[in-house]
Amino acid sequence: MYTVKEIAQKTNLTEHTIRYYTDKGLVPNIQRDKHNNRLFDEESLNWLIRVKYLKDCGMSIKDIKHFVDLYLEGDSSIPLRYEIILKYKEIAREQLEEAIRRVEFMEEKAKRYHRIINQVISDNRGAN
Repeated sequence: MYTVKEIAQKTNLTEHTIRYYTDKGLVPNIQRDKHNNRLFDEESLNWLIRVKYLKDCGMSIKDIKHFVDLYLEGDSSIPLRYEIILKYKEIAREQLEEAIRRVEFMEEKAKRYHRIINQVISDNRGAN
């Protein structure tokens, strides 16, 4: 069993975020110790990782809660969960493509500035 602090280190989520996610019901079956502190097992850790990925793809807390509830319904909800995952997979792909474009832009700017610094080209257009 892990404490909130240990889970925060494993997931790179803040302790506050972990508490928020558990309070919103995004991590099923959280256990508590005799002092009412949250305790996490491997399944809870995996849920937090899933929630983090879904949130990073732009899914709202409300939609993540809906996804968790569907999961808890069992196999009958698999087709709907599949559709949700496909939707957010596409969003993640679009985010990746945009990130690649940003990196390419920065690489071009870095090359230009490097050439200017080394006086290979002049900066008659402004170094923006």
